[in-house]
Amino acid sequence: MFKRTILSAVIFILINLTSGLALNAQESTTDARSSTGGAQTLDDIMTRQNKQKIDDSFRRNATGDSNSAAATIDQLGTLGGTSDSEVFRALRYGTADVTVSANGPAANVIIQDSGMRWLEFRKGPLKNVGGYLLLGTLIFLALFYIFRGKIMIEGEKTGVKIERFKLIERFGHWLMAGSFIILAITGLISLFGRFGLIPLIGKSAYSSIVSVGNFIHHWSSWGFMLGLVLIFLMWVVDNIPKKHDLKWLAQGGGLFTKGVHPPSTKFNAGQKIIFWIVILFGVSISVSGLSLLFPFQIALFSPTFEVLNATGLSSLFGSGDLNTNLVPHEEMQLAQTWHAIVAFGFIAVIFAHIYIGSVGMEGAIDAMKPGGVEEQWAKEHHGLWLEEIKKKQTATPAE
Repeated sequence: MFKRTILSAVIFILINLTSGLALNAQESTTDARSSTGGAQTLDDIMTRQNKQKIDDSFRRNATGDSNSAAATIDQLGTLGGTSDSEVFRALRYGTADVTVSANGPAANVIIQDSGMRWLEFRKGPLKNVGGYLLLGTLIFLALFYIFRGKIMIEGEKTGVKIERFKLIERFGHWLMAGSFIILAITGLISLFGRFGLIPLIGKSAYSSIVSVGNFIHHWSSWGFMLGLVLIFLMWVVDNIPKKHDLKWLAQGGGLFTKGVHPPSTKFNAGQKIIFWIVILFGVSISVSGLSLLFPFQIALFSPTFEVLNATGLSSLFGSGDLNTNLVPHEEMQLAQTWHAIVAFGFIAVIFAHIYIGSVGMEGAIDAMKPGGVEEQWAKEHHGLWLEEIKKKQTATPAE
């Protein structure tokens, strides 16, 4: 009798353990967070620590239910149908019903979830990659100068000056170039100053410098945009690609081989590439800059992401559909990030342009200083353009 009782108890325990394991397995397959009461699991935590994206809808949507609110006379009546954690989730994901006295599209955003991601990207990849890009460009140009040397006028100089750019052209160029240099310096101080200047001059001095720098940056941007419009209107026709540009590219513009002077009109193929980069980058950096000058007024990325999602371009890079429900602060952070990324590429290109137009080539700077260039220089670097000038001079006899 005793043995039979013991056997029955053992069988009963085994049956319960088996059914419990089966039930737990079923629950784990249907809802991995059932054991945490709907909260995040260890897998969620580890996934986030590995910088991988998780589906956070289990938190985003867990913001309470006003229909199940307790009566006001009850202990939890003042909380409505939500707990404190649910209220903070709603605030974090921008779904809370917030009433504020201030006006503006960003006034009711209490907690902004993407701020730390933007800050970490700004302090890390943006600063590091951008800094190495500029440093690498300067090193490359220095090595090019060491091994190639200055590109000299090879033929005998005639002493005859040919007008290359009119006064209005030089004005537009220097307006844009001067304002761009100011924008580049003040922008780099704003991005790198916290890490490079504060340890040297202290927070108080840096605060004064960056405040003045930001003021100058904002107002210089209008000069840059005006110059951009001027050079586009004046030079767009001369920068349309032509067949002889292919020959110029095939010969490397004569930059790497002495005695090689490929054909070129007013602008060679390299200058045309620089021109279109300046126009495209200039427009892009101007639009993003305007959105920063007028905070929360210009939404750039939500409509852009909608287009990328609709065309399927976002899926080509394995990112899936991009988030189009951006809070105003996210728009500003993305605008600032894009503004800085384009600026780094822009500055690197202008480094090369400044090099070849100054120390890299004899006589090149004359085109933008007095406006007239040595005839032999024009013959070697812009032969087709010189022929056009001489034909016009022959067709129009001097009075």
